[in-house]
Amino acid sequence: MKLAGQIIPGEQPQRTYLVWLHGFLGSAYDWQATRNAFTRWPQLYLDLPGHGASQGITTQGFAEFFTQLTHTLAERNITRYWLIGYSLGGRLAMYTACQRPAGLEGIIVEGGNPGLADQTSRLQRIEADQRWALRFMSEPLDKVLDAWYRQPVFASLSDTVRAQLIQERAGNKPDALASVLGNLSLGRQPWLGDALAALPVPFHYLCGARDQKFQAIARALGAPSHLIEHAGHNAHRENPAAYCQCVIDILTHYSEEQP
Repeated sequence: MKLAGQIIPGEQPQRTYLVWLHGFLGSAYDWQATRNAFTRWPQLYLDLPGHGASQGITTQGFAEFFTQLTHTLAERNITRYWLIGYSLGGRLAMYTACQRPAGLEGIIVEGGNPGLADQTSRLQRIEADQRWALRFMSEPLDKVLDAWYRQPVFASLSDTVRAQLIQERAGNKPDALASVLGNLSLGRQPWLGDALAALPVPFHYLCGARDQKFQAIARALGAPSHLIEHAGHNAHRENPAAYCQCVIDILTHYSEEQP
């Protein structure tokens, strides 16, 4: 099944497509503050399964998402592309890259987890995500969203930004969110660290300078990493100018390398 998304033709249509994957609870709209910085490239902003205009699309796991993404790109005749993903979108970008699909030229991941290396940690995460899924299904959505954005990883959010996020996420469907939490849980994701180290395409990792958890993940991965100053976990929202310049520098470096 094809995922919903918006194509923006680039000023230089011969360039490689940029395919954007948002985080949990978000939608293609989440890139609104950054999309105007990339007008030279043709772009595809996707709504992930269970989100935005893809709310009615379910996925049973990472392998099915890979199939859905592959079909979506093929139907839109996108044959050369970079994946750029945040959080859940970053995890899906890493999983996709590890399948080594034809046409993928590189990935840029912001605050994405490559997986959990041991079975105990995976089971604990599955249980934690199941508890969140139950809360989304049984409690008022605004209450659960407020609790979600008070988790330590979002500690850098101001009260104003937290309130804005809760308002933006109010259109989500609780049953769709619960399905995503269950089927795309970090606990169900394969450990990707070894496969990422062997990728035949560029892999760059971005995280906010205030995001200590994901800075540690970046160091452990050993991939080229980039700190976005004055930002926490949601760096593209908290410091869009610095985020955009970082991504443009990466993309430009590789386009200049090509003959």
